[in-house]
Amino acid sequence: MSLPTTLADWLTYCEQQHTKTKDRPLDDLRALRDRLALTFDVPVIVVAGTNGKGSTCAMLDAIAHQAGYRVGLYSKPHLVHFEERCRINGHTIDAEALLPHFEAVEAARQGLPLTWFEFTTFVILRALSRAELDLVVLEVGLGGRLDAVNVIDADCVILTSIDLDHMETLGPDRESIGLEKAHVMRPGRPAIVSDPMPPHSVLAHGERIGADLWLVGRDFNHSGDRQQWNWAGRGRRFSGLAYPALRGANQLINAAGVLAAFESLRDRLPITAQAVRVGLATVELPGRFQIVPGQPTLVLDVAHNQQSVAVLARNLDAMGFYPRTHAIFGAMRDKALHPLLAQIRHLIDDWYLCSLPSARAAPTAELAALLGDARLSHHADPAAALRAAAAAAEPTDRIVVFGSFLTVGGVLKGGLPRLSAPHLG
Repeated sequence: MSLPTTLADWLTYCEQQHTKTKDRPLDDLRALRDRLALTFDVPVIVVAGTNGKGSTCAMLDAIAHQAGYRVGLYSKPHLVHFEERCRINGHTIDAEALLPHFEAVEAARQGLPLTWFEFTTFVILRALSRAELDLVVLEVGLGGRLDAVNVIDADCVILTSIDLDHMETLGPDRESIGLEKAHVMRPGRPAIVSDPMPPHSVLAHGERIGADLWLVGRDFNHSGDRQQWNWAGRGRRFSGLAYPALRGANQLINAAGVLAAFESLRDRLPITAQAVRVGLATVELPGRFQIVPGQPTLVLDVAHNQQSVAVLARNLDAMGFYPRTHAIFGAMRDKALHPLLAQIRHLIDDWYLCSLPSARAAPTAELAALLGDARLSHHADPAAALRAAAAAAEPTDRIVVFGSFLTVGGVLKGGLPRLSAPHLG
């Protein structure tokens, strides 16, 4: 059988190879790692958690880049193009550059069944291992213990906020979920717990294996006013910092964890105060409370679980007055949708429910049933929903797109929308 020759064909091939491997030990994947010679001679930071992983990775990348380091980043999921998952020295990798790594993984797996996620993770790990880098940042998928990223021994781990998500796989409560994610920790190495109220299971696991736990309020903390904020760690302080360019109060929690990670690696990866200031001021990450100016205002947020939607609601409430708020919403049916919607429905006047290109997606009829007598309409995809919302909205209104990466990605496929309400003419 001839091998695929394009990125699109390889991704289709990986989907066809998909095999359920729930609860499979990592031994087989570690053997594949060794056959591929996946080793890193530079510091590796692994980021796990429920919410805030993407923002944390983006801030790590931005600050290290400003410090002059060559950074390799693996983050997920992508919004529009698969290549977004791999960035080398500030640039998204070219599709063509990934092809030899697909071929290498296919040859090395020797018939080992791999899920789409596992296959593509090894592809990107191999691409990063062959690049000339000073720092590697790897974002874990939904778990930790059995995640393909966990075949790499991290020099430092950041655990972001832990919340209820993927409960059918990770467990029914924060304690179970936290323990799954805590398994990316390594004995004797820094484990930054940026969640201010972490599950006990996270701390117990870290202490049991002898990880170097960094806890909020004990090993690092932050404070601030409306203009600036301060950070203090075990041996260093930053004062008068500008707030991160990523919007939302939760970003300060993520930024504090990032600075703790850099302090924990200061002997191998020293970072200047100027790099911190410029990195935080210039960091970009599409779809995280991203406000697109226009008439009406457009807000893009990949919030898709109860905690992240609650944060989105607080951020929306802090934006000021808008006569009406229109929501474009599409979500996976395996989410706890009723409590998720309860966090935000009081802020929404009109709902535009959209279908998504996934077998896991909730049909719009199911979403409508959860919203009861709310004003709503059904649309074939996010782009169609956005067109309908833009046509109905007044210039002073706002449109919020949320519920899934596929929802936000669906409105970004043609580029970043710039809305100009027809009512202006």
